[in-house]
Amino acid sequence: MEKLEEFKILAEQWSHQGIEYLQQVPPTQLYAAIGVLLLTTLLLISIRLVRRTKSNTVLLSGLSGSGKTVLFYQLRDGSSHQGTVTSMEPNEGTFVFHTENTTKGKVKPVHLVDVPGHSRLRPKLDEFLPQAAAIVFVVDALEFLTNCRHASEYLYDILTNANVVKKKIPVLLCCNKTDKLTAHTKEFIRKQMEKEIEKLRASRSEVSTADIANDFTIGIEGEVFSFSHCCNKVTVAEASGLTGETVEVQDFIREYIKP
Repeated sequence: MEKLEEFKILAEQWSHQGIEYLQQVPPTQLYAAIGVLLLTTLLLISIRLVRRTKSNTVLLSGLSGSGKTVLFYQLRDGSSHQGTVTSMEPNEGTFVFHTENTTKGKVKPVHLVDVPGHSRLRPKLDEFLPQAAAIVFVVDALEFLTNCRHASEYLYDILTNANVVKKKIPVLLCCNKTDKLTAHTKEFIRKQMEKEIEKLRASRSEVSTADIANDFTIGIEGEVFSFSHCCNKVTVAEASGLTGETVEVQDFIREYIKP
């Protein structure tokens, strides 16, 4: 009891000394100190919230028939959908890649969204872009030359989208169906799409900004367009949804959504 009483007296002394010290501090300095303390606290809380809410959403986009939906199921459960699977509604799910099911320890699931590639349904992509951590743009490497211009226009619209530019969302140009003998290589596809996007840059720069839907321009003025000129990272990979060759796609996704 005596020790408790001594501690109580000591605490009262400290309290009185603290009050006396604060009374001696000029009000402006005191308010400034309180303000700095509050701002620091808010900043620390914000950083923790951002880390906790980091997106795990990855978008599969591209023209209809490019094989997005086949890739979706292949990544999810290793199933092979023969032929063309056309999606009219976004196909989405949150899961661990089927190749990671045997991985020991906790693996972070990926929220994968297969966005319809039909021209009338592409606006649905805008609904998911604000949450996207990465984008996989799928191209049919077998029928590439037929669809090159349309695919390039779609990719151009994505690369100049405000969400993509401001958040620097990484994009993977995924050349699908490369298991076929007559499929084009990823180097050929990259070069051809860069040429088409260069043409788009030239033609759309002549149109009034009020008449085009793009939010930003891409490339370096006076230089021929290259994906390396984009403010966000654009990489190219090969895959085959039908045969399950998706390692490069998984590696790309896991680069931005750590397991």
